[in-house]
Amino acid sequence: MLTIICLLLRLLSRGGAKSIVAENLLLKQQLIVVKRQRKKSRPMLSSDRIIMALCTLLMSPKRISGAAICVAKSTLINFHQYLVRRKYSKLFSNKSKRKPGPKGPSAAMIKLIVETKEKNLRYGSLKISQLVSDVLGYDVNESMVRRILKKHFKPRPGNGPSWLTPIGNSKDKLWSLDFFRIESVSLSTYWAMIVMDQYTRRIIGFSVHRGNLDGGTACYMLNRILAVSGYPKYLSSDNDPLFEYWLWKANLEDNYKIEELKSVASTPWSHPFVERVIGTVRRDFTDHILFWGKTDLESKLAIYQQYFNSYRVHQSIKGKTPNEIAGDRKLARVSLDGYKWRNACGGLFHTPIAA
Repeated sequence: MLTIICLLLRLLSRGGAKSIVAENLLLKQQLIVVKRQRKKSRPMLSSDRIIMALCTLLMSPKRISGAAICVAKSTLINFHQYLVRRKYSKLFSNKSKRKPGPKGPSAAMIKLIVETKEKNLRYGSLKISQLVSDVLGYDVNESMVRRILKKHFKPRPGNGPSWLTPIGNSKDKLWSLDFFRIESVSLSTYWAMIVMDQYTRRIIGFSVHRGNLDGGTACYMLNRILAVSGYPKYLSSDNDPLFEYWLWKANLEDNYKIEELKSVASTPWSHPFVERVIGTVRRDFTDHILFWGKTDLESKLAIYQQYFNSYRVHQSIKGKTPNEIAGDRKLARVSLDGYKWRNACGGLFHTPIAA
């Protein structure tokens, strides 16, 4: 009886009839989609999305949350990545409607400079600019050559060891660190500091900060990691201005007695280990999750750190895990007659373990 009275009141209220009809249409359309999914056909058509969107416009806002619409997790991830791309295109794209300024170097010029570098690997930007100027008969700026090489020239990786390899020849002797950016569900920018051990490829820790970075914040983030994990003899970093801040240098030299090693400017290949780990973290984890805030992100990165160190094998250390190389943990051998699967990072990864 109470349900009937509530239904009559809603019908008599302003817009009540439209709201009930729209809600019923929305539920009916959801049933059609669910039945179609059971038949293993296309899960949702464009017409389904249009109908559901129109129905929600006619419904009461309080009733929309009750009429739940099932959305796949991959849809939310793709939509979030689209919003992130739109955010930075709006922030950094050219807002002027006028035509841009002078065009850059032609494709033929770029090809000539890149080929010159490929055939003369020991030539620097100045020598290449002088050589090209002499051949073409007009002045070619050294800074233009440097920008072209930085963007278009990709040196072939050699088979020899990195220049950091002889230094980091034991556990906790050489650590590397860097920053990478992540966007939350609300499109807020978060910066994560990652510290790794070069010899074992073990992730030492993550530290997260929301908003812009400065020298003091970088020191605070590093101190949070070192307070838990101890500190090495050497610390490798790139030439970011944050790492030139006086407080950063004083923090390493006076508080921890750590010697800092710098990579070659504008050459990511001279700092390969942490750059590779950041790419792995992005491809394996952060590109496939959503988070709400700093605490949520820190907890998820800690879970991934445990998986990365204990269960993820690495080609660079002959198919072993970082904790095996460090001697902290050895994976139990699994028998084909009895094993089970261990889920990691909310089901993103599955590794076999002994039953």
